Amino acid sequence: MEEIKDNTKKKGGRRPKAVKRDQQLGVKCTLIERRAIDARARSCGLTISEFLREMGLTGKIDSRVKVLPKEVLQITGTLNHLAANMNQVAKKRNQFDELNALERATLQQQVASIKQLAVDIKTYLK
Repeated sequence: MEEIKDNTKKKGGRRPKAVKRDQQLGVKCTLIERRAIDARARSCGLTISEFLREMGLTGKIDSRVKVLPKEVLQITGTLNHLAANMNQVAKKRNQFDELNALERATLQQQVASIKQLAVDIKTYLK
């Protein structure tokens, strides 16, 4: 009996949400109204969509205060970017492909960036 191989790849990425917000609701307003809504949403720490959804459903807004400072958010973003690049290199290496000179140089830059981030984090926490 022949064994049938399953050549389908497993999908990676984020798991699907249990409740997906896929319905769109259009609202017409003047430029002044839009700017006012945008300003109020930003002052509450919300996106315009979150602000309008909360106002429409509950009629009130519990303002959010961002806990993480801007610098920490920037470091997190940089780390996510570096992680994605390192993941691509690891995937290529696991497929037994050789790295070309450009890829090796990029990898060295990524390593230097990671070391600099470590220094920045230590400096920030002092």
